[in-house]
Amino acid sequence: MSIASQTLEIIDNHCKVLKSYSVATAKNGVGEQWGSQCTPRGHHIIRAKIGADCPLNTVFVGRRPTGEIFSSELKEKFPERDWILTRILWLSGCEPGLNRLGKVDTMRRYIYIHSTPDAVPMGIPASHGCVLMRGNELIELFDRVPVGTSVYIR
Repeated sequence: MSIASQTLEIIDNHCKVLKSYSVATAKNGVGEQWGSQCTPRGHHIIRAKIGADCPLNTVFVGRRPTGEIFSSELKEKFPERDWILTRILWLSGCEPGLNRLGKVDTMRRYIYIHSTPDAVPMGIPASHGCVLMRGNELIELFDRVPVGTSVYIR
């Protein structure tokens, strides 16, 4: 995943790009500290996949579907909510001191790849630390990658 180009690429074992997606990372930039609302760098894995078979735009709070489907009316009712939609790929850092353990632990910071409302632009930093994608593209990615897949954020 490239912060500079705001893209996530699926790469095979021969470094060939199989698919590229436009994403949005943290509006606060990169960083690993707890509470920074930055996107963490380095080697990660997908620790958990949440939301298989949920409808497009399913709303999650605390990693659980609320039973709601995102709509403009729901956004109006909860204007300050950080919308976590459709699926969650929960990241875990692999580098102690950089993105694992202590105050830099990616998983304990609840850093996910998830979808967001269509009004949020892709290709520019816009999140609170997570990696944002379009819902249909996230479903495609979710179905393609297993738990344990390596994710490198640079």
